[in-house]
Amino acid sequence: MKSEQVEKAMKAAVILALAGIIAKILSAFYRIPFQNIVGNAGFYVYQQVYPIYGIGMTFALSGFPVYLSKLVAKKDNPLAQIAMLKKIFNILLVLGLLIFAFLQLKAHTLALLMGDPGLALLIKSVAWMFLFMPFLAVPRGYYQGTLRMIPVALSQVAEQVIRVAVILVCALCFAKYHWSLYQMGAYAMLGSTFGAMGALSVMLGFYRLFTPKAKVKVESYRFLAWHLATDGIVICLFASLMVLLQLVDSFTVMKNLSYSGLKIFEAQNIKGAYDRAQPLVQLGMALALGFSSSLLPALERAKVKKQADLFLATAKTLLKISLTLAMAATVGMISIMPQLNTLLFGDCFLSQSLDVYVVSIVLMTLIGTFNAILQSLNYIKETVTALLAGIGVKILLNGPLIKMLGISGASLATVLALLAALGLIIKACPKEIRGLLDLTFSLKLSLACAMMWLAVFLADLVLNLGAGRLMFGGEGLLLALIGAVVFFVAVAYLKLFTKAEWLVLPKGEYLWQLVVKIRNEE
Repeated sequence: MKSEQVEKAMKAAVILALAGIIAKILSAFYRIPFQNIVGNAGFYVYQQVYPIYGIGMTFALSGFPVYLSKLVAKKDNPLAQIAMLKKIFNILLVLGLLIFAFLQLKAHTLALLMGDPGLALLIKSVAWMFLFMPFLAVPRGYYQGTLRMIPVALSQVAEQVIRVAVILVCALCFAKYHWSLYQMGAYAMLGSTFGAMGALSVMLGFYRLFTPKAKVKVESYRFLAWHLATDGIVICLFASLMVLLQLVDSFTVMKNLSYSGLKIFEAQNIKGAYDRAQPLVQLGMALALGFSSSLLPALERAKVKKQADLFLATAKTLLKISLTLAMAATVGMISIMPQLNTLLFGDCFLSQSLDVYVVSIVLMTLIGTFNAILQSLNYIKETVTALLAGIGVKILLNGPLIKMLGISGASLATVLALLAALGLIIKACPKEIRGLLDLTFSLKLSLACAMMWLAVFLADLVLNLGAGRLMFGGEGLLLALIGAVVFFVAVAYLKLFTKAEWLVLPKGEYLWQLVVKIRNEE
């Protein structure tokens, strides 16, 4: 690959990473006002069916497009690219129609399996989004494969903005016009369809390329369908691990809470409060993966140029930064969870369960980072096995742990599932990758986190701003600021990062100047 092509690929990766971060932040933040308006029961109704949307959008906006981009990049002939994509469009159109028909026809059965027949209306509502899957996946795959990332980035952000706007309008209408919870949820789920329309509008120009042109021989329908069902689904699995774990919760939590003797409205309230963890985990991961994503182009560049030493050095920096930020976010949230829970959601209900769940931030960040490294080395089969094993652990443990520990059992099952997946991924890593995180770094990071936790704990004993939501939440923000400052100072003093590693971060030069001042170095 020529140097200018490499640079173009790196810029494309940065644009796509930024769009992904913006989309993740939007997806996390809207749930806070939404929950405040509709309450725990309304949030439960929405979250029960949300994983179906999440899987559909993963197929349409990230999973299949990534695979299609690789197929497009392998073909130099533009006519061959379009001829192949026409066939893939038809395959995905059939797939979308089949999923739509299944969800429409089996909505009531699925709702019963989720433990709440009222959810059938929401399942039918979200089904419409799958009709747009081929219309979104194919142009995104084409643009990504030809390194034109602006339409891809705009479509991703447009989908989230429109969907979030529809959801929040539905929540306000629920409060003003006294809609039922299920009516509100069904209309909110239509936000996914409107969001898909918005994303499609950004890429409609692509379909001008579908006009009849000279015939070009490309792969058969059978060949393409098989590889979409295998290689394509593998990539989709990587992109939707947390959503799949949430889907397991949708089918098991309500049932097991009901079996324990809770009435339906009590179980709904608990499940809705448990789902508060989702935006917290998303925000924590957006922070950790957002900063570290700045290193992914460098990782790809080293692989393309076959520079093994640079690849390992970049991978080590990527792991160190990702793990540090994920640990900081996790320990920070746990330190102030009662205050954070109250500020964002109105009370501190189930804070201990949320404490357990947010450990997912560290595990998912490590899984994502190791996965990026292993994919660069073409270790696909091993990571798929690890992720499938993690989902299996969640399925096996969710029910028994909920019966033993209540809703905290579901949080613990998620953490254990991710631990199992991470353990298998690390085991699959080559020796040189496993050795990138040494014991000295891990001990220093643990010490910095302990110092942050202790500072917040002591400050919490001193501060007592009041019991109201704003005062209690304000106390949490002050504690978060104290914890962040202590953590940064500890990281600087303990020399967790080298100068070069500080400089690769956004605003790295400014951060390095602060580090020098803290250390009192010239």
